[in-house]
Amino acid sequence: MSEPIRVVVTGAAGQIAYSLLYMVAKGDVFGPNQPLILHLLDIPPMMGVLEGVVMELADCALPLLQAVVPTADPAVAFKDVSSAFLVGSMPRREGMERKDLLSANVKIFKVQGEALDKYAKKDVKVLVVGNPANTNALVCSRYAPSIPKENFTAMTRLDQNRAQAQIAAKVGVPVAQVSNVIIWGNHSSTQFPDAAHAVVVVDGKEVKASEVVKDSDWIRNTFVQTVQKRGAAVIGARKMSSAMSAAKAACDHMKDWFSGTAPGKFVSMGVISDGSYGAPKDVVFSFPVSIQNGKWQIAQGLLLDDFAKEMLATTGKELVEERAEATAVVEA
Repeated sequence: MSEPIRVVVTGAAGQIAYSLLYMVAKGDVFGPNQPLILHLLDIPPMMGVLEGVVMELADCALPLLQAVVPTADPAVAFKDVSSAFLVGSMPRREGMERKDLLSANVKIFKVQGEALDKYAKKDVKVLVVGNPANTNALVCSRYAPSIPKENFTAMTRLDQNRAQAQIAAKVGVPVAQVSNVIIWGNHSSTQFPDAAHAVVVVDGKEVKASEVVKDSDWIRNTFVQTVQKRGAAVIGARKMSSAMSAAKAACDHMKDWFSGTAPGKFVSMGVISDGSYGAPKDVVFSFPVSIQNGKWQIAQGLLLDDFAKEMLATTGKELVEERAEATAVVEA
């Protein structure tokens, strides 16, 4: 057994964390031989609920979980952490616009960025789940100047998983046989779910998804819109936002970041943009990335048609607008 690592989960008394904490604590993310200490952060009114979560974690009797630190103090929560799941944010409710979310949430992520800068390990890997995730990650990074910008990411893995599941259902294969689906841009309704580079394993061989689907209209319209609107559809049905699927996606994202991607495979992550594929620079933009030794790299050389370029321009424009709004809020 190696030395335990410290992992912080914010919004730890909430819906997403309720699924996430069990997956992390039992070894799904950092592996079956990595002990850990969980730091659970939430706001003071949630401390009673959080105490119940701590009891449940104890009652799970998980061999890897060495200690649990529940707190409302960011200084305690972020002390010496190697991994941060920033889940806590004001949730999106039915009928709520992203702009309403933005002004409330960027203030939270400014405080958390400052705490990470002051207390966390300098190589901490930060995943922002709380929406608007891309812009929250950008704000968080801005207020943690001593931590590399590459260490702040936003979750678009849920969208990737949704897209993968849609293609698998369409062609009638298990979801594990679909890979290299891409989510470009923002985790919002402007995102571009792209099946052009996706592959499906059929009879033991990888075939382009478009050749298996054989329906370009479905790929450009039904598929794209279903994935873009899936979050709203879940809210409409559950009256709450995605929780179990969001927790699973957060685990997938962090696991790949720590352990790497298979050769020839890429996954979607919101990362700081260097302008690849004409995306605006210095926003957190979802790209296909490959990961080795804990470092992500944007997959290069993928061909984009005019439709894809148009979709990337739309989602990029939204991210630039969000950045301006967020900057106005935090500097006000």
